[in-house]
Amino acid sequence: MADSGIDQDIARFGSFSSSAVTHAGAANRLNEDGYVNRPDLGLWAVADGAGGHESGEVASAEVVRSLQTIGPGLSAAEMLVEVRARLEQAHAHLREAASQRGAEVLMATTIVVLLARDDHFACLWAGDSRAYLMRGHSLTRITRDHSLVQALVESGTITEGEAIGHPHANIITRAVGADSDPLELEKRTGQLQAGDRLLLCSDGLCKTLSEEQLLELLSGDSDSGAERLVAAALTAKVSDNVTAITIEFGADQSAAAMDVTTVDASLSTMPKGK
Repeated sequence: MADSGIDQDIARFGSFSSSAVTHAGAANRLNEDGYVNRPDLGLWAVADGAGGHESGEVASAEVVRSLQTIGPGLSAAEMLVEVRARLEQAHAHLREAASQRGAEVLMATTIVVLLARDDHFACLWAGDSRAYLMRGHSLTRITRDHSLVQALVESGTITEGEAIGHPHANIITRAVGADSDPLELEKRTGQLQAGDRLLLCSDGLCKTLSEEQLLELLSGDSDSGAERLVAAALTAKVSDNVTAITIEFGADQSAAAMDVTTVDASLSTMPKGK
């Protein structure tokens, strides 16, 4: 897809290869999305400046810059602590910056972060940017949306079908820089198998393409995965910014090199919702 006109960021390290793309989605539209693509750190993230909020692009850039500058050499446990600390610092800084602009100003962004070391992963998120796992011929969503519509679905007020295209679909209930203090992050952990593929994306992608389409597009050549997904969203006339990161876990990995006990303990001691 070299003639697609989409700039793709491809990176490889150890057992992981990943590709990332972000696009404004429409001409003359400001792109408030940002991403981190660092397989050398075992760190990937997508941030989406909260729709309708002032300076969403500033908020997402703040979070991306903070995560992007994490240095090498951290253990899995240390990386989890560092990511959490940096997100909390960004949360506090964005709230302070917004307060200086006026009482009604909000500078916020969704965040979904994937951390991986050998064959274990942890996913942290706030908002409605998503993470998916493709294993074999099935696609599983790792995250659950922090949104008004998701809350309505979970309460039984509306159905999953009614949630699609709902007039309040853009209202999120958690974000970095939002009113809640402290920052509320949800987490999920798991183990990877050789051949697994993961997708991180902003809601512009998952609200434009069905999960069946996501699965089909993820199943193709891994190096062009993000490009293929974003191109499909653009063809479908995506109405929002759109960002995708695809990550493939290869067969060349050594679980023996990792202190699984230490990592699992570090995950289990992180407070729920933190």
